[in-house]
Amino acid sequence: MQFERTKIPDVVLVTPQRNGDHRGYFSETFRSDVFGQNIGAFNFVQDNQSLSVEAGTVRGLHFQIEPRAQGKLVRCIAGAILDVAVDIRRGSPTFGQYVQAELTAENGCQVWLPAGFAHGFCTLQPNSVISYKVTDYYSSDHDRGILWNDPELNIIWPVTAESAVLSQKDRMQPRLAELETTSFTIAGGS
Repeated sequence: MQFERTKIPDVVLVTPQRNGDHRGYFSETFRSDVFGQNIGAFNFVQDNQSLSVEAGTVRGLHFQIEPRAQGKLVRCIAGAILDVAVDIRRGSPTFGQYVQAELTAENGCQVWLPAGFAHGFCTLQPNSVISYKVTDYYSSDHDRGILWNDPELNIIWPVTAESAVLSQKDRMQPRLAELETTSFTIAGGS
């Protein structure tokens, strides 16, 4: 596996090796020991999967607050997505900044984002399937979000507000500046 730190070093692109022949390929998509050596020891407790039928579907930006915060290891197993992670850790030098990566079934790339990041994606192809591991169970009481197209975040999305396929929940999320404290802080931060 290849581990590549992004411009926000806590967000890591993970690309498993694929061994192929005339039949196709085989790939180890996760190994606890290798992940632990390169990122840290995390206990994944739940696997999630979503299907987005239409290209231009936006899901996010979602996160859970403490004490049920989640780290996520995200991959696309059919189709393609533009994956986005936003730093919401108060006191972080990259607070309010984002990184994005194209995840496809073909490239096999995954994104690791620890707790303290809001996560979202936009589908680039129809019938895109996303699979991700999380470090804590889903909790509706701790579920939060940020408006996907908050102008202060300045995220470059491949869709416009008019063409994006969104849930009502994601249309109504607050802007980052309107969030109650997220409870995520960096040492020395406020």
